[in-house]
Amino acid sequence: MDIVTEVLAAAGRDDRPALIQLLHPYLHWTEGGRTLRGRTNVFARLAAGPPPEPAASYELRDGQIYRWTAP
Repeated sequence: MDIVTEVLAAAGRDDRPALIQLLHPYLHWTEGGRTLRGRTNVFARLAAGPPPEPAASYELRDGQIYRWTAP
C-alpha cells in the first residue's frame, strides 16, 4: 500500500496515531487552492470533513508526507 492510500485510509477511520506516523509535523496541505500548515491544522480540517481528496502530488521528508497537493 502506498503512503497516500495509507493516509486516506487512516483519515477515513479517524486513526490519529496512524496519521501522526504518516504526516510530518510541519506539513503543507493544499486542497482546492487553500493551504494549511502544520499537522494540528490538518487534523482539525480532517475532523471537520469531508474526506480528503487523493494527492495529485506529494513530497516526503523523513519518511512522512511533508507536502500534500490535491485538486
